[in-house]
Amino acid sequence: MDFNSTVKGSLLEGFYPEGWNFAKIDACCANAPETVCEPQKFWNKDFLPVQCDSLDEFEVKMGHEIAMEIKKAAAEGRKIAFILPVGPMGMYKWAVYFLKEWNVSCENVWCFNMDEWADGEGNTITGAASFQNAMEQAFYIPLGKLTVPVSHRNFATKDNLPTYPEKIAALKKEGAKLVLVYGIGRMCHIAFWEPQFGSEFSSDEEWKKQPYRIGAKLHPLTIEQNAITSFKSRTSLVPCRANTVGPALMFAADYAIGGADGYFGRGMQWQGMSLWMTLRYGPSRFVTSSYIPTLPGKLFFVKELAGPLLPDMN
Repeated sequence: MDFNSTVKGSLLEGFYPEGWNFAKIDACCANAPETVCEPQKFWNKDFLPVQCDSLDEFEVKMGHEIAMEIKKAAAEGRKIAFILPVGPMGMYKWAVYFLKEWNVSCENVWCFNMDEWADGEGNTITGAASFQNAMEQAFYIPLGKLTVPVSHRNFATKDNLPTYPEKIAALKKEGAKLVLVYGIGRMCHIAFWEPQFGSEFSSDEEWKKQPYRIGAKLHPLTIEQNAITSFKSRTSLVPCRANTVGPALMFAADYAIGGADGYFGRGMQWQGMSLWMTLRYGPSRFVTSSYIPTLPGKLFFVKELAGPLLPDMN
């Protein structure tokens, strides 16, 4: 008795994206934990999953990877552009630490926040819960005199988000490396590019051409994920829409730095299935993160997420 044998006629019939094949998802999750880093045919030859034994190790390594990209760009005298998330967050304190230790300025760094809470018209949230505030407090302010210039910081407002494609294209034309930094959502979104969006397009190629979306409708499980991880369980505070970058910007990256740290302890987690779907499902517009392994880069993850993904009633 399982999901597939009981879903018909239940409240979950039709709830998940039409492109989700649960037999295939279950097969992805049934792989042995020790095989999680084994390369697959659809992976980029320069894509590497990196298993971390603890959250502390995860945060240090991910922060170091971000800082190292900035250091290399500074040493080579070139510009570098980042598409940045608010989550995971622990990486930023370590990126700040390394950049300060190395005395590396971010004067040639451009940052584009990938998303922001919004309403149906794209008006964005302000104050403590905003992603802009989170970025300023975690990254820009702690960097002090080494920080990213204010004019180089971009946030996903309804006026500024539509300028991302032109700004990023201009930077790349000037030789800038584009780096995507990301976390993986419970629904396998990257940024807030949700899996149900796949139904709107006739092909993956059409889907991949989408640069952004204003006032995007979020999947119910995305709302619940954020209620649990960011709003201390208080669903009533979580906006149901967001502005977000799309595949045309994310998957144009020259390099990607990702993180999966959704392990709570006591055997509880929320991200194991999402990790395995990312690594094994194969590219599909219904599973946004399935395109991540097609990019060069590193995906850091906490080892417990690899499983085994089996019930634990202890």
